Amino acid sequence: MKFELFVSLRYLMAKRKQAFFSIITIISIISVTIGVMTLITVLGVMSGFENDLKEKILGTNAHIRIFKFDKGIENYPDVSSRIAKITGVMATTPFVYSEAMLSSEAAVSGIVLLGINPETVGQVTNLKQNLIKGNLDNLMHPPQASNLPGIFIGKELAKIFGLSFLDEVTVISPLGEQTPMGMVPKMKKFRIVGIFDSGMYEYDTKWAYIFLPIAQQFFQIGEAVTGIEVKVSDPYEAHTIARDIEKKLGFSFQARDWMEMNKNLFSALRIEKIIMFIVLVLIILVASFGIISILIMVVMEKTSDIAIMKTMGAKASSIMKIFMIDGLVIGIFGTLLGTIGGLSLGKNIQAVANFLEKRFHINVFPPDVYYIDRVPFQINPTDITLIIVITLTVSFLATVFPSWQASRLDPAKALRYG
Repeated sequence: MKFELFVSLRYLMAKRKQAFFSIITIISIISVTIGVMTLITVLGVMSGFENDLKEKILGTNAHIRIFKFDKGIENYPDVSSRIAKITGVMATTPFVYSEAMLSSEAAVSGIVLLGINPETVGQVTNLKQNLIKGNLDNLMHPPQASNLPGIFIGKELAKIFGLSFLDEVTVISPLGEQTPMGMVPKMKKFRIVGIFDSGMYEYDTKWAYIFLPIAQQFFQIGEAVTGIEVKVSDPYEAHTIARDIEKKLGFSFQARDWMEMNKNLFSALRIEKIIMFIVLVLIILVASFGIISILIMVVMEKTSDIAIMKTMGAKASSIMKIFMIDGLVIGIFGTLLGTIGGLSLGKNIQAVANFLEKRFHINVFPPDVYYIDRVPFQINPTDITLIIVITLTVSFLATVFPSWQASRLDPAKALRYG
């Protein structure tokens, strides 16, 4: 064992009469541990929320949407076949998109009305899995003997309107139609043949689905469609594949990937995560003051020892290394314990939330507010590595000043006044 390491460990393991330093050492280690554990847990939960949100968005939306600049896509079967030949494309489905009004006896609300092809939409989105009542075939063949076409609405919209399966609603088109009396809103009755739960409040209160030919007729667009939805093999390569689609189809087409369509949302999440990271790093900075404090007290206590070591030939660099090792040992132990604690707490965060709910009779994450049924946690190796590096760097920097002060000690003065 090297001289510096041997002496530094002896200083950390204080004797009975110096037990105060041992207590301060333990407190410093605990401070670093809490800081690291908090960082890992909070960032893991935030990463889990972000990943959960991405899954819900990707489940409800297609990876890529294709539009035409001037008007709708008229020859969409041919365009779909051309898109399907591009590397990375797995499936396509046409859609009609328009804003409308949904009316019932209880209320009126604006909605986003989507005309879909039930035979192909299940290959691109998770609408089939999201249906909690009804099935995709109901749009083509309504389950009840009626001349009314079918419509799917979200469970939250059904709750707001007080609607249930097989109830009737009226859809009002804001575009209207020309009559001898002038332009009047176009209205059509539908029967609710499906209720879906996407996991996203915004979609469950605003989106509704009808059969593609009925949407084309209702919005008077003939055989055209608003666009084509595309599913790709790797969602994170959607941007690159979208550019390939635009090159293949020509300048009159626009391809928008899911990250571009939800750019503001993910940018806000990223900024929030960065700010939270910076705030939580302050906990580690506070813990570093504990390292500085204990090293300064050790230097003051060991003044005579430092003077003797210098008199016996110890270099200033060796004295500096002794106290820097002391601080790094505290930082390493705190980081190790904090990493283990943070990962353990994160993996059991749902059990902790359940315990708090039972113990204090509160909802830690109310489902009607956060729209989740569990507390998500995702381990991000990059975040863990960054936390460890920052903690060890802060711990190292905290040792520099006290160690430098110890190395500048004048042996003669120290022995005279020590």
